[in-house]
Formats: sequence, C-alpha cells, structure tokens
Amino acid sequence: MAGQALDEVEVSWQGFAGDRRWAFIRDGLVRSHFPWLTIREQPAMWHYEPFFTEPAKPDRSPTMVRTPDGREVDVTDPALAEELGDGVRLIKQNRGVFDQAPLSLISTQTVAGIGALAGAELTPLRFRPNLVVEATGDFPEEGWVGSVLRIGRFSMRVDQKDERCVMINVDPATTERNSAVLKAAGRERDACLGVYGTTVQPGRVAIGDAVVLED
Repeated sequence: MAGQALDEVEVSWQGFAGDRRWAFIRDGLVRSHFPWLTIREQPAMWHYEPFFTEPAKPDRSPTMVRTPDGREVDVTDPALAEELGDGVRLIKQNRGVFDQAPLSLISTQTVAGIGALAGAELTPLRFRPNLVVEATGDFPEEGWVGSVLRIGRFSMRVDQKDERCVMINVDPATTERNSAVLKAAGRERDACLGVYGTTVQPGRVAIGDAVVLED
C-alpha cells in the first residue's frame, strides 16, 4: 500500500519500527516464493494509506488504513481483505519480510536522473524507499556500496544496489503504468536505482539530519 511519511522514526536492527509487520497474502499462492499481494498485482493499493495512530510508538500502536473513499478501518478488519480481492487474507509478521534488506535508500538526484532518462516527472514515492537523501552528483548512492552512512543517531551499512522490478512503472497518484521508467533503468543503470542496507547502529533519524559517509 502507500507509504506513511514520517518526520522522525526509530530505527532498530530490524529496520524502521513497525515496517512491514502486516501482509496480505493470496490463497493458492501461500506455498509459492511470493505469496504477497502487492501493487504489482493490484495497482489500486497505492490509494490505500496505512498509518499508525501513535507514530512515536508504532509497535504498540493500532495500524489503521485509510481507504480510497475516505474510510478509516483497522488493518485487521476482514472487510478490508475482502475488498482487496477474492482469497486475500491478512497475516501478522513478528519481523518485517523484506526483498533483500531491511533498509532502502534513494537520493533525489537519482529520482531526477532516471526521470530525465525516461522523459517523465517522477517522485521518490514511486520507488518506495525508507530514506530519501539529498546528495551531489549523478546517481551518487551507487558509489556508497561497502561504506557506512551516519544519519542522525543511527548508522547503516550500504550493502548493495537495489535491482528494480515492474513496480516502479506504476504511478502512485494515477496508478497508470509507464514502461519507459523500468526500460530506462535497465538500459542506463542495469535496472538498479537506490541501494539496500542494514543497521550498524540503531537510533533515531529525522528530516533534516546530516548524512555523513564513513569508510
């Protein structure tokens, strides 16, 4: 579903507090390698907005979802799963299940760069990162792989580039698909945009924190 913008958040060894603690899965695919229902299969999920009633305490806060028609329902409400499709049900995960690593980061320079290559105006939201940073140069975070970033009170190791899939073709505002985005990424960046990482030092991070690159 859509992400929740936060002014600040606590980052643990498992990533952002509360991140990916709930998942919708599809009956018949439970034993597959990818049973999750995502925007890739259901673009309309971009218009469902999960949020914590107590953002400062996400692990103890009820998780609510604001639906496209403006209703606010608890994520555990069976009607929500039914609304998302036949055979869809909710599971709770003690730890988030991530594609490669618990942290994802992208720079505003990379978003602008791939937008120029694709001939489209893009926002960071399309790439679903945990962290958005301002840096210098073209696609700067690719050069940080193997280094540690200190941001606010927490630090993360940059482990690898983030290889992208067709999900980045879906516009978060309109849910329309633009294949030029992934094609440009594949042609110019080996389909990699942004980076994955893991926590080195847990702590709080907030908008405006300086980003320091450490060898």
